[in-house]
Amino acid sequence: MAFQNILVPVDGSETSYAAVTQAAEFAKAFNSKITVVQVLVLDPYIAAEYISASQTNDLIERARTSILETLNDVKAKFNASGIDVETKLLEGQVVHAEIAKAAQDVQADLIVIGSHGRTGIKKFFLGSVAQSVLGASDIPVLIIRK
Repeated sequence: MAFQNILVPVDGSETSYAAVTQAAEFAKAFNSKITVVQVLVLDPYIAAEYISASQTNDLIERARTSILETLNDVKAKFNASGIDVETKLLEGQVVHAEIAKAAQDVQADLIVIGSHGRTGIKKFFLGSVAQSVLGASDIPVLIIRK
């Protein structure tokens, strides 16, 4: 099976960078297109004015700047491997839903995502974005654990 379009969600963690490394290997092997995404989570209480009236919010703008820095860093890592990528900053309230929607939008045929490997009570309270993406997506998901 050849993977033509690979979606790589990142969050700036070492685990997501491990997914970047794996995705780069797949891209080289299959000559795949890579799209890297990161989700800016818009808490409805903090972002109410931003969402409804397009007003700026200092907290949101700092988060946006940080995400753009992460996306640029990841893009540089792919470029250093000779791989061109597209990056997208996504906005939404549910991370895994935004990732699944982005996979559909770019017509990805594989999602490569890092997992922090939380178990037990931590997984119960913090959840697992990778696990949720796996459940929300109808395309293959490769979960990389670090």
